[in-house]
Amino acid sequence: MAAAAESGARGWLGGGSPRPGSPTSSPELGAGSRSRSGPGSGPGSGPERSGARPPVPAAPSHSFRKVTLTKPTFCHLCSDFIWGLAGILCDVCNFMSHEKCLKHVKIPCTSVAPSLVRVPVAHCFGPRGLWKRRFCSVCRKGLEAPGLRCEVCELHVHPDCVPFACSDCRQCHQDGHRDHDAHLHHWREGILPSGARCELCRKTCGSSDVPAGVRCEWCGVQAHSVCSAALAPECTFGRLRTLVLPPACVRLLSRNFSKMHCFRIPESAAPEPGERGGGEEWPARGRALTEAGRDLPAGDGEDSADGSVSAGPGREVGAPESGKQTLKIFDGSDAMQRNHFRVVTVPRLARSQEVLEAALRAYYIPEDPQGFQLQAVPTPAQPGHTAAAGKVWSAGPSEEEGCRAAPEAWVLRALPRTQEILKIYPAWLKLGVAYVSIRVTPQSTARSVVLEVLPLLGCQAEGVEGFQLVEVHMGSRQVQRTVLADEEPVLDRLREIRQTSLRQMSQTRFYVAENSVLAPRISLFVGGLPPGLSPQEYRSLLDEAVASKAALVTVSHVYSAQGEPLQTEARSGQRSPSEQAGQPRPLASPRWGPRGAVVLDVACFAEAERLYMLVRDTAVRGRPLTALVLPEVLHTKLAPDCRPLLVFVNPRSGGLKGRDLLCSFRKLLNPHQVFELTSGGPLPGLHVFSQVPCFRVLVCGGDGTVGWVLAALEDVRHRLACPEPAVAILPLGTGNDLGRVLRWGAGYSGEDLFSVLLSVDEADAVLVDRWTILLDAHEPAGGEDSEADAEPPKIVQMSNYCGIGIDAELSLDFHQAREEEPGKFTSRLHNKGVYVRVGLQKISHSRSLHRALRLQVEQQEVELPSIEGLIFINIPSWGSGADLWGSDSDSRFEKPRMDDGLLEVVGVTGVVHMGQVQSGLRSGIRIAQGSYFRVTLLKATPVQVDGEPWVQAPGHLIISAAGPKVHMLRKAKQKPRKAGPPKDARADGAPAPEGDPK
Repeated sequence: MAAAAESGARGWLGGGSPRPGSPTSSPELGAGSRSRSGPGSGPGSGPERSGARPPVPAAPSHSFRKVTLTKPTFCHLCSDFIWGLAGILCDVCNFMSHEKCLKHVKIPCTSVAPSLVRVPVAHCFGPRGLWKRRFCSVCRKGLEAPGLRCEVCELHVHPDCVPFACSDCRQCHQDGHRDHDAHLHHWREGILPSGARCELCRKTCGSSDVPAGVRCEWCGVQAHSVCSAALAPECTFGRLRTLVLPPACVRLLSRNFSKMHCFRIPESAAPEPGERGGGEEWPARGRALTEAGRDLPAGDGEDSADGSVSAGPGREVGAPESGKQTLKIFDGSDAMQRNHFRVVTVPRLARSQEVLEAALRAYYIPEDPQGFQLQAVPTPAQPGHTAAAGKVWSAGPSEEEGCRAAPEAWVLRALPRTQEILKIYPAWLKLGVAYVSIRVTPQSTARSVVLEVLPLLGCQAEGVEGFQLVEVHMGSRQVQRTVLADEEPVLDRLREIRQTSLRQMSQTRFYVAENSVLAPRISLFVGGLPPGLSPQEYRSLLDEAVASKAALVTVSHVYSAQGEPLQTEARSGQRSPSEQAGQPRPLASPRWGPRGAVVLDVACFAEAERLYMLVRDTAVRGRPLTALVLPEVLHTKLAPDCRPLLVFVNPRSGGLKGRDLLCSFRKLLNPHQVFELTSGGPLPGLHVFSQVPCFRVLVCGGDGTVGWVLAALEDVRHRLACPEPAVAILPLGTGNDLGRVLRWGAGYSGEDLFSVLLSVDEADAVLVDRWTILLDAHEPAGGEDSEADAEPPKIVQMSNYCGIGIDAELSLDFHQAREEEPGKFTSRLHNKGVYVRVGLQKISHSRSLHRALRLQVEQQEVELPSIEGLIFINIPSWGSGADLWGSDSDSRFEKPRMDDGLLEVVGVTGVVHMGQVQSGLRSGIRIAQGSYFRVTLLKATPVQVDGEPWVQAPGHLIISAAGPKVHMLRKAKQKPRKAGPPKDARADGAPAPEGDPK
């Protein structure tokens, strides 16, 4: 701003066409560069500072100075070892460099990074975790203690660095008034494996010792930070371009909703406010912020570059070294009210200039210290305390008086200003400039600022009535917007923000936006409703449950009866009332039950937020409702060769690996194409993709999960623009028989997901038969109430196999054991061990199944041999890969295929026979082959379909073809690989395989 004032110009333009979401490549880099280094800079920890060394030339925005190294250190630019005892260190962000590399530094300092982001996007920080070989994006130090990670991008931070994190998350959708002609690279620094190679110079650009190198979060291109400037700015999405849903093709009006809500990330994944290390709200006028300043447990703190350590509420601070003193620094009135401070350590004889600069660095404030002062926080007098109340330190002439008798708590204040230089950003991003700088005075109002800015942007012809001044707070967890009144004095507004929080001022910017924005239209998915109702009945039900406003809410889509696996009480950590009373668990019923769902179009942001919060806390007829915010896919903007992948993940399948997969898929693809099945099931994802002309589906889960998705796909097929999307499988379950048949493997065990997505893109489409099972209970005896007592028939879809008898009984016992103690079933090997244990317990039981049922095939009665289990198989894999039918030729039957429209009927004589089949020693007893079956159960018998077991009451089971065959994706046979990765794959931006960060 000093350079701006000297120019004497009333207003001027800044920057060209910056790259959104990445301060590393912003065109304003270098503007306003200033070094605060000098003889007065305070000492710090880490590499030990030298005494009074002359300052070095400052790279863009950094405060560099020479330091004496006392331990092995690497350059953050070239990642090479720094030989000798001297290095160049930024006093603010801890950027370390060779002196020869200093002129090439392009990475901005943390103090100015927020101001270089063209489109601020908040992060979605998940729970704390240990991330090996990762570095904090704020202080650039390793995450040796538990840190936080964004669930959408790969940004890592220390808990108490969260308030200072740059709001540069991936821009995954439009919000109604932003439009882009081209998608640009989104660079992220310091997340490269040590063997990564630069796309431009082909030299190593990654390091496990320092945060070096950059990678595009969309296409995966890796490069040195210097080399990235020479690459083409446009991002082509790399090798996964045909699978990625482009951000420009997604629209979501996200105002009033956090990013966690927009991306359907459960809030349980984030730390809860009020816990130790939980969220601490930061100040804002008339609204609550959700970004957090967090404290580490005592002893986990790290010294910053100037010798300061940060602290949150209640954090213990260790005793300072001899000759030094620790001071509590608040950045405004709100921080004092919350007792949220940061601690700086300075020499006891430090001058006021040194203390003030250390306080500014602690809050990453890059402005000139001449405009600030430290005011002592009044505290009750204590024995031996001699500090005078109201003491003030400013950056005036050097004072010989040190801080030996100074108070321990200070608040940073900005000195009164008669005028300021303010950057105004255009909200329409197709303009060729990044911002306009103007001078504001006490007479400047929001309307006068708009009048002055419009001619500089070439928009004076449109008229001032069509524009407004918008204040945007770039919180690390939520970006919030406030429209300023036309007559509001801008200088008073700036003074008010600084009085509340200086850090908030550095994260606030102003936009000139058009008044004629799109009318609000928010889509809310509401699931868990009773099935089979009309749109009017659903509307009346919602009016009664949540009092929706008819003038603002319309029911746009109705899904009246969708199959959904019923989650039992034990899965959710609760026990049924009968179990709490000590009664035995009742017989299981079919785990598939219909539920209704609707999609609401809401024409008001406030009403949409109210409905969202109410629906999540509402139950209708004993069932809790589900609420999701859904985006709109602009299918007309999709490229002709684009086949976006719709990903469904069941986090409860198999070894509970789904939670990590969700985060990984959100980073590799667009988060809006990744759906968690425990939140609303498959319907929300299928509704979002309903207008996409061509897409594919990836199901991450076991055979039961695949059947769930296929059933939902069959129900809504007539509503899809792509009625027959092909389905791939990432097997997470215990058996995974369908995944084995389609070559996706016996189970996911941590393979590189980038390679998995490439296999999905190259997979071949095949047809698989789909079967309908009608479950009709036995007709009761005659009487007046016979019609009322009859159980209505149920319909279940089948893709793999249906088991009756001993097979279903073992599966039922396993499911009940898992529901009682779900935390123990986290390993696929352990799950199979439970199956073996349950089977051994039943090895001597005799059920005489052939006497308890009757079988008709194609309307003809079939005599059953002496068996304990009857199994109908559609695929050549059963019981975790066993060949139940066998490979021997038989003139009585056709060779089995999974698309021939026939089912094979096989019998087993008991547990021993099943074990022999799974060991490959025997095959099952071939009984019949056909396309229509009728099974009559004479007593209650265990039944299982695709791994979902229950006890079926006496009655009939009718199995017949389910109409159209389903299109599945079969993994292509792997070709022999040459030594080393192909050169063209690296050119497409394929990231090098990297292990799980955990």
